[in-house]
Amino acid sequence: MVIRYDDKGKFFTEIISKENVAVIVQTSTHRIEGFMHVRAGYRIKDELNSEDKFVALTEAKVYNPRGDLEYQTEFLAVNIEEVIWVMPECERQIAPPAGEVRE
Repeated sequence: MVIRYDDKGKFFTEIISKENVAVIVQTSTHRIEGFMHVRAGYRIKDELNSEDKFVALTEAKVYNPRGDLEYQTEFLAVNIEEVIWVMPECERQIAPPAGEVRE
């Protein structure tokens, strides 16, 4: 690992700190659940708006439109142009059955 210091004593490394954020990603054909790796101090939106063409997910589970698990893998790179929406897993709320009003 290379560590550089500036004249004020601040140090810089090549290591980028990232946080694992459990997310649900919807593409035009599949729903994916897994962990997105977001740089410390950044938002999910910041990662999606970066110049990268792919978003990396780990511990990914890929579901078909019927909700059946089709694939499971430790790493999955998703083309950013295929992403319709991304939601943090912690914000998922189950909708009430049709016709039922939630208070």
